[in-house]
Amino acid sequence: MYLYFLVGLVVFYYVHRWFREQPRIPDKKDKYVYITGCDTGFGNLLARHLDKLGFQVIAACYTEKGEEQLRKWCSENLTTMHLDVRSNESVTKVAAMIKEKVGQRGLWAVVNNAGVSVPTAPCDWLTIDDYKSMLDVNLNGVIAVTLSVLPLIKQAKGRVVNVASVFGRVSPTGGPYTVSKYGVEAFNDSLRLNMAPFGVKVLCIEPGFFKTNVTDAAILSKNIKMLWEKLPQEVRDDYGEEYLKKSLAILTDKVAKIADADLMKVVNCMEHAVSAVQPRTRYSPGWDAKLFWLPLSYMPTCISGYILSKEAIPIAKSMK
Repeated sequence: MYLYFLVGLVVFYYVHRWFREQPRIPDKKDKYVYITGCDTGFGNLLARHLDKLGFQVIAACYTEKGEEQLRKWCSENLTTMHLDVRSNESVTKVAAMIKEKVGQRGLWAVVNNAGVSVPTAPCDWLTIDDYKSMLDVNLNGVIAVTLSVLPLIKQAKGRVVNVASVFGRVSPTGGPYTVSKYGVEAFNDSLRLNMAPFGVKVLCIEPGFFKTNVTDAAILSKNIKMLWEKLPQEVRDDYGEEYLKKSLAILTDKVAKIADADLMKVVNCMEHAVSAVQPRTRYSPGWDAKLFWLPLSYMPTCISGYILSKEAIPIAKSMK
């Protein structure tokens, strides 16, 4: 009896949520959306997708090639801008151009998508400069871009969409990537509470593994090899040559197989966060996110730690 009641409640919840999330905002042609990291991957696809839907897209790219390609693929309504999220001067310059462009309408949404995944390695392979280089993009860049246009977002009573990761919930790897994503989660949550009285919605995207530059096996393998070559001999002895070989094997075999090629699963979540009348607070695209990483993040530390340690590559010293 109770089982049927619980099943009924779950079904009712999901049906109700589905109907609640269908309505989209009107007057898309009057809504400006600023997206960072549009050269490739999620940002590139989102810019093209929102352009087709009729939004006024401001696509920020790091390279001229990225800008040129988007202009070829999209309508005349789309505007491209060069942006280096690590540079305060660049962030301020783009914000000033956006302010002039949007006028009294304000900025409907900013999507903080720009991010990098290297250098990534065990913590004792890295220096503080390695941490700083990634945090400047993945965390400080998100904060700088958001604050630069926040008055325009408040003016439009719009949205801030931050792209974090399932690795903002659990830390299976060393290095600055998970640190940066935990930081994005914290910034997202504090900003959401701060902006609620102004009618501004702050949403978070937490993707699992998808085939982008962030999970590119060639880029990650090159990073591991480069860091290994720079290590002091005593650290190499601690880990052993087998550790390096197995790390590279995991990147080329497991990561490549796990990563989902359907990037639209993430882009559709981003689009919903931008355009739905009732967006979700958090989105977790990817079956690995839903069925493994997020449940793992809710488990007691002793259990999650045990599961992760069972999958960890053994180091040379621990095998002696």
